[in-house]
Amino acid sequence: MSDAGVWAGVLAVLGAIVGSFVAALVVRWTEDRSVMRGRSACDACGRTLGPAELVPLLSALVQRGRCRGCGARIDPIHWRIEAAAVVIGGAAGGVVAGPVAIAGAAFGWLLLALAALDWRAFWLPDRLTGLLAAAGLATGLATGLGDRMPPSLTDRLIGGVAGFAMLWAIATGYRRWRGREGMGGGDPKLFGAIGLWIGWRMLPAVMLTASLIGLGIVLFRWLTGRAMAADDALPLGTLLALAAYPAWLMMIGWMS
Repeated sequence: MSDAGVWAGVLAVLGAIVGSFVAALVVRWTEDRSVMRGRSACDACGRTLGPAELVPLLSALVQRGRCRGCGARIDPIHWRIEAAAVVIGGAAGGVVAGPVAIAGAAFGWLLLALAALDWRAFWLPDRLTGLLAAAGLATGLATGLGDRMPPSLTDRLIGGVAGFAMLWAIATGYRRWRGREGMGGGDPKLFGAIGLWIGWRMLPAVMLTASLIGLGIVLFRWLTGRAMAADDALPLGTLLALAAYPAWLMMIGWMS
């Protein structure tokens, strides 16, 4: 098997494990529960889940998405996030091997957590956004030492400042023009953190892709009879995260 196949397989398996934790984090944080306290339990009956019920993806498939004890439906966000984390890890290993693949998978998994939280609760926690930014800067410093993971540290720093400044300026201008908030405070921070990973050159493509994804969602809802009301909003952070990871994959693929 090629290196790409090995790394894709390893990171896909690791992604299933990471995805299980990410799903628990998303569910517990949005329900104002501690991530670190207590063992996993059924949300309906409170029964503590055994090891066989916590196998990522497989448990949901065997149990058909329901609690083995009370038969209540388990929130499908668990298996959906686990599946997404598998794809993220496999994709990273498929385009590049070694430490760069691990770093890229971590980038994708952090974006996954932020995307899910923003979609579910319109919330981009500073703790996660800050971790994403710090990790992007750290990989940039490693690039400067080993020149193994593009883009350059300079491009990353410009991207971090430009990404934050772009959305901050738009949010500030809208607030002064309309007299109300039109963008969450976490969105500029997230775009800045993304810039620290992919550099400034990829930011316009990410914004364009995020906008097209948003338009696609609106069009889909309209075609299916679920048109959005005038005051409805789409989570920009989710759209940015969905656009940023493919941009990273393409950038690494071109430069590898």
